[in-house]
Amino acid sequence: MKDATAALARLLDASTRMVAFTGAGISTESGIPDFRSPGGIWSKVSPILFDDFVRSEEMRREAWRRKIAMDRDFRQATPNRGHRALAGLVAAGRMSAIITQNVDGLHQASGVSDEQVIELHGNTTYAHCLDCAKRFELDPIVAAFARDEQPPVCDTCGGLVKTATVSFGQAMPVEAMARAERETLACDLFIVLGSSLVVYPAAGFPLLAKRNGARLVIINREPTEQDEAADLVIHDGIGATLGAALDLA
Repeated sequence: MKDATAALARLLDASTRMVAFTGAGISTESGIPDFRSPGGIWSKVSPILFDDFVRSEEMRREAWRRKIAMDRDFRQATPNRGHRALAGLVAAGRMSAIITQNVDGLHQASGVSDEQVIELHGNTTYAHCLDCAKRFELDPIVAAFARDEQPPVCDTCGGLVKTATVSFGQAMPVEAMARAERETLACDLFIVLGSSLVVYPAAGFPLLAKRNGARLVIINREPTEQDEAADLVIHDGIGATLGAALDLA
């Protein structure tokens, strides 16, 4: 591991424009449960499809029940060493963006601006109207739902209000995907942190960076299908690995 950490430090030191791509693995180190891994949330309960949310009041009710239950984990979580390390690289002007599959808002909580966090799957820390896109904070919605379990509707246009996440069957956010592609093509070092790289189209960005001439680093506890394409693969914890490499860089 010392050799791998030293190799990562050299890659970090040589980079002038790096991009991070984060998945569930960085947030599990903050105590947030994984969704897709064996034993994760989706192995215990089936996800609610977007079309079902839209067509069925009962499915909307169930979605909000699950949201309130899951918030017990999300709201207690705080940024860990990995989040803070990335925030430091962004603040130093060495990392231009963090592309994330996570919805927990921990990158912003670590001090990274919204403009430099590209959320491919949305954000669960607030809600929005599916029709007019008006933003809603969660506390008033949760308080009202606790009284009568009526799914919220927009007070401006009457549209359905949903957490600002991308559900199964829902279209990926066009603007976020375009921004992620631009940042991927502009970087000289692309660092994957805690992603199994199985969810497409998001998982296509590391190989796009590599084909465009960037160095590719993958830090994940388990092997991924893209390990063979990477310049450096480290199967270990994210916070300790990245923190140690930055101490050397």
